[in-house]
Amino acid sequence: MPKEEKVKAVKELKQKIKASNVMILSDYSGMTVKEITDLRRRLRGEEASYIIAKNTLTLRALPEEVKGEFSEYLKGPVAITFGEADPIAPAKILAKFIKEHSKPVIKGGMVEGRFLNEADFKTLAKLPSKEELIAKVIGGIKAPLYGLVNVLSGSLRKLVYVLEAIKNKKS
Repeated sequence: MPKEEKVKAVKELKQKIKASNVMILSDYSGMTVKEITDLRRRLRGEEASYIIAKNTLTLRALPEEVKGEFSEYLKGPVAITFGEADPIAPAKILAKFIKEHSKPVIKGGMVEGRFLNEADFKTLAKLPSKEELIAKVIGGIKAPLYGLVNVLSGSLRKLVYVLEAIKNKKS
């Protein structure tokens, strides 16, 4: 690769790394072009991408504080999954794809600045999405409030029924 192209590739990778909140390294060996295209199409729907880049260029694009952790995983054929929106969605899609095709093999990666290994990503893929978690928390907060409203309104309801019965009895 001429030097200009390498500089451009490193610059693009740096922008991708900066823009994404999840980065998953995987070994894509044994995958066909059709499988890679299918995986990319699935990821595109979740604002994620699957890129195959040279390991040396990827290492140059990484921030200094994580180069040491990533250097051992950037050996052999490595593809990078970048996710810009929900950090769990790319891990879920990748896990589902691996279950169907038994490829690629997750090596490790980074979620919101924290390094995770293969086991961590498998656990992450089992979590519900961010929207589901927020809905569960809100539901958990609202449930006791609804219970309190029902208890307090129950006494008032009974009072109204008693007054209605007295009114009906007198008339």
